[in-house]
Amino acid sequence: MDSMNTYWTDRALLEWQVELGATDAILDAPVDRYALEAAKPAPEVKAPASPTPPVLQVEAVDPVRLAQTAADAASDLPGLAAAMEAFEHCELKLGARSFVFSDGNPAARIMIVGEAPGREEDRAGKPFVGRAGQLLDRMFDAIDMGRGHEQAANSLYITNVLPWRPPSNRTPEKPEIAMMLPFLERHIALADPDVIVLMGNTPCQALMGRTGITRIRGNWTEVLGKPCLPMFHPAYLLRNPLAKREAWADLLSLKAHLRG
Repeated sequence: MDSMNTYWTDRALLEWQVELGATDAILDAPVDRYALEAAKPAPEVKAPASPTPPVLQVEAVDPVRLAQTAADAASDLPGLAAAMEAFEHCELKLGARSFVFSDGNPAARIMIVGEAPGREEDRAGKPFVGRAGQLLDRMFDAIDMGRGHEQAANSLYITNVLPWRPPSNRTPEKPEIAMMLPFLERHIALADPDVIVLMGNTPCQALMGRTGITRIRGNWTEVLGKPCLPMFHPAYLLRNPLAKREAWADLLSLKAHLRG
């Protein structure tokens, strides 16, 4: 076979292999493909990823629940006062000068609940010592009762919904009232008065769930299992002297109730 025929024959065979899908040229020596596979480097084994550290769930602080726990643990009035003064979740404490717990005789038949300390109360550390407090004393003196009375039957025991003064004597806010309510309820339980007098809207909101003192004053109700009389706050009477007539009627109603 001459060289020309060899060329065309080889070319035809090559084209035929390309059509069949051959992609590699024929080498001079045979290649052991199995040996090549065995010689491949082993795949790199990656270390398992470190587990994601658990996310710590920080439980939200419930000041009302903490107040309830602290109040329930108090077995007497000094213990309750200490628990309230140590309570750190009411921000009013940060701006107040004094902790105002109570005044008067804890054995008194009447327990008066006011709103919150004012400027004078914050300075003195006692409730109702400013102009409103002086009017309060004159009001109850008119029915032969007072916080300094020698006989427990004629004395008064006075406290507030909040033991710290709100900034600028503003009205206490609902979260503040709710936060300190467990302490107030425990305070009433430990003092165990015969009658509760609520002075103004804030204590009515706290213990009765109602406001509108001009409508509910003078109407006897029950709070925590005890007779309760809502009355005008003395500060309101200083601003509205004509309302003293209704306040006098409430005092006479209170006196009659105690005698009955």
